[in-house]
Amino acid sequence: MEKRVVIAFVLSMIVMVIWLFVFAPKPPKAPPQEEVTPMEKEKAVPESVGTPIAKAPTLPKEELEILPKAKEKKIEVETPLYRAVFTNVGPTVKSFKLKKYRETTESNSPMIDLAHLGKSGEDFLKIDFNHGSNPETHKTLYNVDVESISLEPDSAPQELTFRAVRPDGVSVDQTFRFYPDKYQIDLLINLGNQSDNQIQGNLRAHLQNIPTKDRGRLSFVGVALLLNGKLEELEPDDKEIKEGKNLSGQIGWVAYEDEYFMSAIVPDEQEGGSFKGGLLPSGVLGATYMTPPITLHPQGQASSRFTLYLGPRELSLMKELGKQLDLAINFGFFDIIARPMLYALRFFNKYVKNYGVSIIIITILIKILFWPLTHKSYKSMKEMQKLQPLMKKIREKYKHDKQQMNKETMALYKTYKVNPMGGCLPMAIQIPVFIALYNLFGKSIELRHAPFISWIDDLSAPDRALSDFLSTHITSIPLMDPPYGIPVLTLLMGATMFITQKMTPMTMGDPTQAKIMQFLPLFFTFIFINFPSGLVLYWLVNNILQIGQQYRIKKSSA
Repeated sequence: MEKRVVIAFVLSMIVMVIWLFVFAPKPPKAPPQEEVTPMEKEKAVPESVGTPIAKAPTLPKEELEILPKAKEKKIEVETPLYRAVFTNVGPTVKSFKLKKYRETTESNSPMIDLAHLGKSGEDFLKIDFNHGSNPETHKTLYNVDVESISLEPDSAPQELTFRAVRPDGVSVDQTFRFYPDKYQIDLLINLGNQSDNQIQGNLRAHLQNIPTKDRGRLSFVGVALLLNGKLEELEPDDKEIKEGKNLSGQIGWVAYEDEYFMSAIVPDEQEGGSFKGGLLPSGVLGATYMTPPITLHPQGQASSRFTLYLGPRELSLMKELGKQLDLAINFGFFDIIARPMLYALRFFNKYVKNYGVSIIIITILIKILFWPLTHKSYKSMKEMQKLQPLMKKIREKYKHDKQQMNKETMALYKTYKVNPMGGCLPMAIQIPVFIALYNLFGKSIELRHAPFISWIDDLSAPDRALSDFLSTHITSIPLMDPPYGIPVLTLLMGATMFITQKMTPMTMGDPTQAKIMQFLPLFFTFIFINFPSGLVLYWLVNNILQIGQQYRIKKSSA
């Protein structure tokens, strides 16, 4: 009985870690990033799926509202949070650089540009009104009166308006409202029909980008949408997205998500709509949200409002915006554990200003929480150790009768009031915490490029001491993902795990089981080499606290 329990527990631990390290979904191989031709750009944002309608006639110029002839121009918008470039063709967002986030940990590294996460692609975001008779509305030149907009930290919101009157008699005003302290942009679209004919179409909101090539093992990169209150995620390697995915229903928002960043279009009036996504051979991943049909009566008007979120996948910011945008952040099966952990990390970081120190504090609190269970576990293992001579006699006496051996073993446990699972229970209970932290540390933008000490300048990445030197002299290290370096934190974790094991009472008499247990610290050291350094730090501190607890218990019982 005891042998099976120990082996089952050890194997379950090994399987869990192997799954996290080897079998967890890996990022797909990125398609070749070719230049995107105008035709491909057109296909990347699917056409309206509305019912075909009668073609609206082109009005004589004298019947249209006269606007100055527009020329293509770029408008820069700068706030304390981002620097964006709009063009009056479409209009379209051409660039959106986040000032607080850079591509690498180097201080001179380029800012993250949401429009060019895959190092290519144009027409990242645009919204237009389309009906069957005018399929090229995205090429419309809009009039705009300003050259640039600049917002200071305490300044009032400012607006940027694009205006056009198309040959089909449809006037379109798009007014973007920018805030100095938000990644949120409000968009008001006013439509007018200057013709004597009824026009029916819909607003189409387009997002497109090229998925990044280098991304984490657990990261989602692709298109996401909230459909009928549930999160739908479409990755570039999904068969459905390659063939073209069509969905309809109550659409709360549509977004393009990268490992740590998000570009979302949120309709204010969520009265249904449709979605289409597609992946081109060039690697462009496009998504289009289409509103329900909009009818413009002769000389009539209509308006729609949208909220744009262009920024980090930060839980607090997305909850603040509302619209259930925070559902895009998913920490997996143990999300219910990971989210409180994230809030706790952010709380402590406000005071200590170091996420590494915050992780240490969290680890101490978790250890205090599990202290009674660990204490009971240690005492149970000590009792089991005392029973080993009697267990050995039972095994020798009934070695040819397994059923009787198990019966006598259980009677022995009952006589001495020992629970054979008592030593495994605390570790088993902590497994969900470990998995939750694994997802948290690998997905949270709070830990991206968050420094701890010396060589650890990114708690979401593996620790690599002397990586600058070794990466230039070494082309490959077995089992280690680049960049190559000395995993100091991981080696310390393995050493403390070995010490913890030596201090733990051995409850098994089988030499094979003992050898398996001795092998575990080495096994875990190799596995943890590519884990986020924040997770390795948690395990290291937990081991150190475990050593202290075992020493204290051992000393008090001596």
